[in-house]
Amino acid sequence: MELIVGPRTRVTPFTDRAAAVGMTKAMVYNHTVLPIGTDDPAAEYRALTETAAIWDVGCERQVQIAGPDAHRLITYLCARDLRDLQVGVARYAPMCDHQGRLVNDPMALRIDDTTFWLSIADSDVLLWVRAVAGERGYGVEVTEPDVWPLAIQGPRAEDVVAAALGEWVRDLRFFRFERYDHSLEGRSIPMVVCRSGWSGQDGFELFLMDGAMGEQLWDLLWGAGQPFGLGVGAPNNPERIESFLLSFGGDTDSESDPDEAGIGRFVSLKSDDPGRAGHDFIGREALRARRTSGTQRRLVGVIIDGGPPMPLRSPRALRSPDGRPAGTLRALTRSPRFNANIGLALLDPPWFEPGAELEVILDGADRSATTTSLPFTLDS
Repeated sequence: MELIVGPRTRVTPFTDRAAAVGMTKAMVYNHTVLPIGTDDPAAEYRALTETAAIWDVGCERQVQIAGPDAHRLITYLCARDLRDLQVGVARYAPMCDHQGRLVNDPMALRIDDTTFWLSIADSDVLLWVRAVAGERGYGVEVTEPDVWPLAIQGPRAEDVVAAALGEWVRDLRFFRFERYDHSLEGRSIPMVVCRSGWSGQDGFELFLMDGAMGEQLWDLLWGAGQPFGLGVGAPNNPERIESFLLSFGGDTDSESDPDEAGIGRFVSLKSDDPGRAGHDFIGREALRARRTSGTQRRLVGVIIDGGPPMPLRSPRALRSPDGRPAGTLRALTRSPRFNANIGLALLDPPWFEPGAELEVILDGADRSATTTSLPFTLDS
């Protein structure tokens, strides 16, 4: 089956370069092509965990909120308190609807005093933000700017980015960023350089601010990275499950709230400062009610017996040994780190407690699944 791209499905400034160095598989994410794999997934995993990997994550679209009410709006949109968010700082900031259900789990960046980006997962946040801004009459402009992230992830990521952009990047702390214009043959490559990324490794995301310079930025990083073993890759499912990084819309369903998804610690339901009023955001009262209902599900780890399973194409039902429904298996991989089949399951109470014995049908056969807490702590 061939993936056809057109006005509804965009390529990124890096798509052709990623294909040229071995990316053979792709999917659509945020209406944009996302390369997801080569023909050698073991090499991708080794690059990410042993040296460094370059990822075309241009599908990680930015929703830009600019104007005098931008800070008020982003604070109201995000369940994490962003009232003290400073220029040059990024924060993981889940967003909920009025019933407390997850809308997205973006990274929020304050670009300047009146400009913010929401670096989003796969949902139409642009439409949601425009609707909320319009309904509340905020003085903002909400757009999708010409910004395209390119990630360098892995233990040698710092060396790669320093070789390409300069030693100054070594001083960037986690979830901090700098505006930077790189001069190359008389032309400028404008970007935001952020120490962040969707892996459990060290890494950077370079938010290119001129799509016409995509191939030049890729070539700069690719050349600088070869002495450090830079390889091509993509957001890596085995490594992110091992490290437990949430995949919004994959690990979650349309009813999931942040607590169920394992990211409740990023929700500010009360102020940490006794002298400060609590943070008001969309879905706050609904989340408070959900937390006291006793009916919430929970995303947990599962260890599944048997040989390496086929890729999980859709959620699978989990049941108790006596046949009662327990929830769904949302993600599954053969873990190189743990040499085991591990997955993520969204389970009803009481099945999400560690050590629960469940069953699931995979590859046409029953397999046993044992729940565990996250992140995984199996002996390697």
